[in-house]
Amino acid sequence: MKKMLSVFVMFSLLIISCGETKKEDVKKEVEAPKEVAEEAPAAGDDLIAMGEKLFTDKTCVSCHQADAKIVGPSIKDIVKVYDQYDASLVAFLKGEKEAIVETDAGQVAIMQANLDGFVKDLKDEELQALAAYMKSVK
Repeated sequence: MKKMLSVFVMFSLLIISCGETKKEDVKKEVEAPKEVAEEAPAAGDDLIAMGEKLFTDKTCVSCHQADAKIVGPSIKDIVKVYDQYDASLVAFLKGEKEAIVETDAGQVAIMQANLDGFVKDLKDEELQALAAYMKSVK
């Protein structure tokens, strides 16, 4: 009973702390034309920058930090496990694969609620950008 109550409390706090940006605003920000610099960054840099922005805008950062476990595992721990198993972060974000980093039922429920609320409507390029950003974290 205590475990169920603590999962409910964690889930409630997570829902309260995770605000969702309006989809129209995110689309405008992602689709807005970028100013042309004298030296254009490499396509990979653009993808990483887009992923970093999405990671922040979609409030992933409220549960995942680069080096520390907050609510969910750190970005480095996630990437390490996905690399170890040669698994696809994008397939997981799309809901095509099961969680392999955090498998506790309570944590998986929280994670699934967040994925359903924040990333399910993202395009493939945006999901690729999230994965590229996470892999770039050193």
